[in-house]
Amino acid sequence: MVAVSGVRAWECLDSRGHPTVGCEVTAEGGATGVALVPTGASTGQHEVADLRDGGERYAGLGVRGAVAMIENEVADAVVGHPVDAVDEVLAGPSNVTLAVSVAAAKAAASAAGVPLWRFFADGADGSGGRGAAGPVRLPCPMVNVFSGGRHAEGGGAIQDFLVVPLAAATFAEAIEHVWLVRRRAAALVEAEHGRLWSRLVADEGGLALPGGADQRPLELLTTAIDRAGVPAGIAIDVAATQTSFDREDLLRWCRDYPVVSVEDPLGDADWAGWAALTADLAPRQVVGDDLFATDADRVATGARHGAANTVLIKPNQIGTLAGAWLAVRAARRAGYRTIVSARSGDTEDDLIADLAVGWDAGQIKVGSVQRSERLAKYNRLLRLEAVERLPYAGWPG
Repeated sequence: MVAVSGVRAWECLDSRGHPTVGCEVTAEGGATGVALVPTGASTGQHEVADLRDGGERYAGLGVRGAVAMIENEVADAVVGHPVDAVDEVLAGPSNVTLAVSVAAAKAAASAAGVPLWRFFADGADGSGGRGAAGPVRLPCPMVNVFSGGRHAEGGGAIQDFLVVPLAAATFAEAIEHVWLVRRRAAALVEAEHGRLWSRLVADEGGLALPGGADQRPLELLTTAIDRAGVPAGIAIDVAATQTSFDREDLLRWCRDYPVVSVEDPLGDADWAGWAALTADLAPRQVVGDDLFATDADRVATGARHGAANTVLIKPNQIGTLAGAWLAVRAARRAGYRTIVSARSGDTEDDLIADLAVGWDAGQIKVGSVQRSERLAKYNRLLRLEAVERLPYAGWPG
C-alpha cells in the first residue's frame, strides 16, 4: 500500500453551526481523502474528548488548536507511513485523531480503486481483520421522529423517540416506511400545536413538543405508526447520563407501546443495574451508548456482567476507525448486535453509511429524514442499493 504524502486540516462547521475539524490526507500517486468530523451534545465521561480552544472566539468552541496539532505534529508522524495503517501512530484528542483516521481511510480506498465500503469489508483499514464475516448488507435504519433532552432543549427529558421499520424488504422500502410515519406524526403535531411546531426540527431533524411531557411523543408516535399502516416499532433513547428517569415508567411504556429497542436507560457505571434491566426488558434490544463509549474493553466488561445486548458504535467516542472496529469485534465475540451511529452535531460526510455496510453492522442510527447532513447518509445507502445492488439486512428482531 502507498504511503501518506501530505496532511492538511482546517476549521469548518457542524450541523449545529459549531466549529469542527476538516482534514485532507494525500497518498503517494495523488489519491486523496477528506473528512469532516462530527461532534456530540450528550457526551459520556468515558469517550475520548475533543480539543477546543477556549477563550472568546466561537464561545470557546474553536478548533484552531486541533488544526495546528494535525498540521504541525500529527503530519510528522503519518507522512511516509502506509496510508491504510495510520491509526497505528495516532494518539490525542478525538477531533484530531478521527479527522486523520477517516481522511486516510478514504485516501487508501481511493488509491486501491475500491468503494469505501469494500475497503472496510476487506479489512484494509489497519484493523488487522475482515470487516464482514460474510456478504455485506445494507443496515436497518433507526429513524428519529421526536426529540427532547440535549437534542431539543425545552422539550421532554427523553432524548429521542425513533421509528424502526420491521418488515421492509429493501432499504428503499424501509426509508419509505419511516418517511410515512414521520409525515403522519408531523400532521398530528400540527393538529395539536399548530403548523409552526410541525415545521421546527431538533438537532437530528426530529420533531419537538412544547410542555416537556415525556409520554405524549410516545403516544403520538404510536398513533402515527397505526395511521401509516406499515409494520414498525419504536426505539427509545433515554440518554440516562444526561437526565433522571423513572425505571418503572420505562417498564410500563414497554408494556403499553410497541417498543422494540431501548438505549441508555441507566447511567454508565451501574453494571449490575444494566444486567437486571436487560433481563427485565427481554426480548427487546437494549443498547449501550455512554455505557460502552465504543471501547472494546468496556464492551467486554459489559458482556461479563450481562449488561445490554447491543453496542452503539460512534467512531468519535474512541477517536479512530481502528478503535471503533475493535469495539465491533468485541460485540461480535459477546453475541451482541451493533448499530453504527451519527452524532447530533454531524456533517455532510457520509462515512458512517460505508462503515455500516462494510462492517455489516446490521443497523444504522443517523437521525430523521430531515436535514441534509442526515440525508447524505441515507442517500449514500440508497445509491448502494440501486447501483451496486447490495442486499438489505432488515430488522434483526
